[in-house]
Amino acid sequence: MAKIAFLFPGQGAQFVGMGSGLDAELPAARALFDRAGEILGFDLRKVCFEGPAEALEATDVSQPAIFTASLAALESLKATQPEVVASCAGAAGLSLGEYTALVFAGAMDFEAGLKVVRLRGQAMQAAARATPSGMVSILGLDLAAVDQVCEKVAPFGRIWKANLLGPGNVVVSGEASALEHVAPAALELGAMKVVPLAVAGAFHSELMKPADEQLAAVLAETTINGPRIPVYSNVDAKAHFEPDALRDSLVRQVLSGVRWEDSMRAMLADGFDAFYEIGPGRVLTGLLKRIDRKTPCTAIPAR
Repeated sequence: MAKIAFLFPGQGAQFVGMGSGLDAELPAARALFDRAGEILGFDLRKVCFEGPAEALEATDVSQPAIFTASLAALESLKATQPEVVASCAGAAGLSLGEYTALVFAGAMDFEAGLKVVRLRGQAMQAAARATPSGMVSILGLDLAAVDQVCEKVAPFGRIWKANLLGPGNVVVSGEASALEHVAPAALELGAMKVVPLAVAGAFHSELMKPADEQLAAVLAETTINGPRIPVYSNVDAKAHFEPDALRDSLVRQVLSGVRWEDSMRAMLADGFDAFYEIGPGRVLTGLLKRIDRKTPCTAIPAR
């Protein structure tokens, strides 16, 4: 029998129209969007289904939107394959997706998770506005070569490795003045491709201060329980079960690099051999294929 794990996407997976089919067809999904609008104080359904894209891509909107749409997709899996949901034995989420995973695992309820995610997005948006910054994906270089790139551009501004997504797939975060020099430096070292990401700022870097402090304050007031299944943390690729350890991990995540490849390898080593990507996009399916081609990953879209 397969050992099943669920994966939940992070920011960047959003698209205009996500969740509209689920909302129309599935009462449980419709109830999630209704409740989300009440909690947030604005019509999340309208932004998700109709856009415009610029509104949906704002950090303080996209994070609660992806969180809600992913849980709506989970409701579709509950309706069609309840045995899969019941047998799921572990979870992980990319950045924002870690909150979705924790809600699924029972560490937070939907309302608490949504409120934290909304505050997280607002705090990160504010930090991004404070310093011109961003993120750039470097494809085709190993970590040592990416370190060389960072050393070469460091005289122009601060830069960090932010997302360690898989073999030859690293995202760097930094000041705009440094990121301008990443492409020539990376291509000179043999990178296949360098892609600026459509994000508001240098997420998972020191430039996100004081968002971590603001998040710590709200998490201190949030009820968190020990999850019923292991949820692998972005910051250390380990599962934490104590509420305070979960809080600490989520706060550290704001400034720390996302160790996604390490998380997937830890799950594979722990015997997980069937994965489901639940929510908008198929990025995590693609990343898993680059890490382990043989392990199946089924997409459950937020259609």
